Amino acid sequence: MSPARPTGGCTFCAILRGDIPADVVLETDDMVAFLDRRPVFKGHMLLVPREHVVTLPDLPHELLAPFLATAQRLARAVVEGLGAQGSFMAVNNVVSQSVPHLHLHVVPRTKGDGLRGFFWPRTTYADPEESARYAGRLRAALA
Repeated sequence: MSPARPTGGCTFCAILRGDIPADVVLETDDMVAFLDRRPVFKGHMLLVPREHVVTLPDLPHELLAPFLATAQRLARAVVEGLGAQGSFMAVNNVVSQSVPHLHLHVVPRTKGDGLRGFFWPRTTYADPEESARYAGRLRAALA
């Protein structure tokens, strides 16, 4: 089983502590969602539990329902806040997991957006103001 305590080198734990800036979209007692710095499409969010766990199988049972309920809210937010037609959601466990802290990708989707299979081309925000605008639109949809 993976460690249940934050590690000093975990990027997401550093974001949760406020050591690394992030465009936070949603915070609850147990979960935080923020914009991915290298989004597949603009508005791509990462949902992480506040508790440091590495994979979905490591997530404590009592956090499963809050994790899924928050994911459901984020899926609605990309449609309502960004005008997406739907979303793509994914969790990697160890293989292809870029940060060893459980995270769910919530990617806004639109028919014809060019995303095919599991090849994830990445884009960037033009500047911090643009990412802040996307985060604001998503927060408004979550309110």
